Amino acid sequence: MASMKRRRKLLLSAAFAGAAISAGILVLKFWKPLGGQLEGERLNTIRRSPHWRDGKFRNLIPTTKGDILRSIYLQFSGNQVRVPPEEIPIHRLTARDLGEAGELRAVWIGHSSTIVDVDGVRFMTDPIWSERCSPFESMGPKRFHPPPIALADTGRVDAVVISHDHYDHLDMPTVQALAARGTTFFVPLGIGAHLERWGVPRAQFRELDWNEEAELRGVRFVALPARHYSGRGVKQDVTEWASWAVIGPRHRVYFSGDTGYFDEFKRIGEQHGPFDLTLLKIGAYGETWPEIHITPEEAVQTHLDVRGKLMLPLHWATFNLGFHDWYEPAERLVKAASGRIAFTTPRPGEIVTPEQPPTSYWWRWRRVQYGRRP
Repeated sequence: MASMKRRRKLLLSAAFAGAAISAGILVLKFWKPLGGQLEGERLNTIRRSPHWRDGKFRNLIPTTKGDILRSIYLQFSGNQVRVPPEEIPIHRLTARDLGEAGELRAVWIGHSSTIVDVDGVRFMTDPIWSERCSPFESMGPKRFHPPPIALADTGRVDAVVISHDHYDHLDMPTVQALAARGTTFFVPLGIGAHLERWGVPRAQFRELDWNEEAELRGVRFVALPARHYSGRGVKQDVTEWASWAVIGPRHRVYFSGDTGYFDEFKRIGEQHGPFDLTLLKIGAYGETWPEIHITPEEAVQTHLDVRGKLMLPLHWATFNLGFHDWYEPAERLVKAASGRIAFTTPRPGEIVTPEQPPTSYWWRWRRVQYGRRP
């Protein structure tokens, strides 16, 4: 009798466990923020890529993502000031301030999100207007500051450039809002599956492998190698990551996305430079990510490698994603860049032009109050 009861309990436990696993699989398969699945012709195209091997995309050189357990430990330890003690001072913009697309100008929205004009075409890089970079509305890293302009006030946005599919770079609500306005998306291979899952019409996006390009209104969008990885769920590296050259008749812009340092930047500079403006990540580096996130010093070298003229630093001062003081990337950049390159450090929302790059040390405000000095 006792053995029968034990057997029954085991069967019930197994049934509950099976139901839980099945429910989890259904959630992963159908929960929209996770994106789409690779299948059909898209999967066939991906398999033909020279950068796809053994079921994954691969970097051009051997690359490690870092020690996951060490990263988790660092995330919950340390005495760094990772969150600003007060709201970051932003420069609020209106639709009137933006006006029509110009020759060459940029606005840093925060993190890796920018609005850039090149020869009459307006595009965004990795736009995220959501409160959190997360699949959850009430969990995950929260913004330090609001976007300096409402998404609805950004006017005509001709194109969006996506570097990869991590949550701080590919934001479902922002993508859907821009798609409803007819914006064209330029994305690395595989990311089209996410866009289709979110209702973006196939005619509104172009998936490109490294060194492929597409044109929009006389401006070329060229997908180029980066040194990183991808993934929104359990499966990793089944979508590609990329940096981008945006080349107009008169001006050129380079966007690094997330990347580690490698010699490919020199080839990019030789083949596609010089660039009037570079948009380069400087934050969220650390001892566990030496090959997938450049440091501020490496960003300066990257700018030189790609033959940049003016550098606008990205990927800092918006989300708590690194194991350093929130302002440290800017301080290290100033030290490494001064006397070597031209750079600008605008507040979110300030308009950057080559003739008038707004540069100040705004992140140093009231620093003494919490015991940190530059």
